[in-house]
Amino acid sequence: MSELEYPNDLSYTPEHEWVRRAADGVVRVGITAFAQEALGDVVYVSLPKVGDALATGDACGEVESTKSVSDVYSPLAGEVTGVNDDLERTPELVNSDPYGQGWMFELRPSDPSDLDALLDATAYKNQLG
Repeated sequence: MSELEYPNDLSYTPEHEWVRRAADGVVRVGITAFAQEALGDVVYVSLPKVGDALATGDACGEVESTKSVSDVYSPLAGEVTGVNDDLERTPELVNSDPYGQGWMFELRPSDPSDLDALLDATAYKNQLG
């Protein structure tokens, strides 16, 4: 496998989601380069709905690729405040730009301190083996 990129300004989950903090307290969530590479070519993405209340670890969407279907899990408890509608038309953004245009949904965490329990880039890379 090629050397994948894991930006240091993001937090990560063991389930291969990334979290980017915004100034307003909302976080943006997507899947990591490792996850999208393992999935292969993404052909469909199912996302939660704005207003959905999620618990940490809830399956809240799916990513379907030419190889398999994988659940997307909520990294934190909170309310969904936005979804990336572009993925409906162009799900391959998850492959081409997983940390940018391939983001999946935005969440307002119930408890912002839960972010402290997520992995940093080094810890995430280490748990990949």
